[in-house]
Amino acid sequence: MSRSEMSSSDKSRSDTSSSDPSGSDPSSSDSETPEVPPKRKKGPLSFLSGSLTSLLMGWISLGLSKGMVTYFANRPPTFSSATAVSIASALKTLLIGMSFLATFSFSFVGIGLFLVFLRSLFTGKEADAV
Repeated sequence: MSRSEMSSSDKSRSDTSSSDPSGSDPSSSDSETPEVPPKRKKGPLSFLSGSLTSLLMGWISLGLSKGMVTYFANRPPTFSSATAVSIASALKTLLIGMSFLATFSFSFVGIGLFLVFLRSLFTGKEADAV
């Protein structure tokens, strides 16, 4: 089949498939285009529950962070090798840093969601809640 024949046959196929937009073509089925339900906007209750959840997780992370700092402060590394002490110190710093990062991330997200909750209470329906 030559190149010009292929392009003309492709064109005729696309013309026949797009010529009937009503979907009355017997080869097409309704299952190809699923219906999408309308998007619901989030309300103040959603913001409040997200804020409380995030603040709770931040509080738990703070307790975990405090416990890790206390644990590592009471048990200094007792290795004879300088390389082992260096690796242990780096690991300790990494673990404590990640736990405090989680603490502040959860806390700031919780505070932000609480502020959005307050804004949604005072602005009412015209707020652009997503």
